[in-house]
Amino acid sequence: MSALPKPLLSRMTVAEFIDWPGDGSGSRHQLIDGEPQAMAPASTTHGTIQAALTRLLGNHLVGTGCRVVIEPGVIPRVRAEANVRVPDIAVTCAPDDPASHALIEPVILVEILSPSCEAENRANVWAYTTIPTVREILLVRSTQIAAELIRREPNGGWPANSLPIGEQDRLALDSIGFDCPLAAVYEGTRFVRAEARASL
Repeated sequence: MSALPKPLLSRMTVAEFIDWPGDGSGSRHQLIDGEPQAMAPASTTHGTIQAALTRLLGNHLVGTGCRVVIEPGVIPRVRAEANVRVPDIAVTCAPDDPASHALIEPVILVEILSPSCEAENRANVWAYTTIPTVREILLVRSTQIAAELIRREPNGGWPANSLPIGEQDRLALDSIGFDCPLAAVYEGTRFVRAEARASL
């Protein structure tokens, strides 16, 4: 016999989640359909990629009025009262609002895919597509130099498939006029160091 789902009343709202002190474990959480979900600590490779991409985007955005935010809460349009998702990186062009506990008007959302949480990251992508201001969603692999880009179409819809970006390709984020070699996102990781050794 399958377990009955928890009654809706026992699930958290976004407001309750924001006020929630946590479960005492020290883990970060996101709220998925009213249920707090713990997020595992990132690998050092994941963290290195996150730092490199944040630096590249931040330098590009200086003076534009847009900014990079690390691990913000974002609220999807669907079931907005019961979801706070946490991407690895976001870009917004909205003014900073110290009273807000969720990022206002994200334009780009980035997930760094790790083997242990790739399914959850990909589940977040669907939620991100419901946010009206999001123009691009970037998925960056942490196990090799590779990425996928999902870009909103001119009619407001989303493509059926993501655009693969390979080791020799450039990463172009049209919504903010950003362009760099994908390999630059992996600066400091074992992948770039291995490449540098092979070229000697």
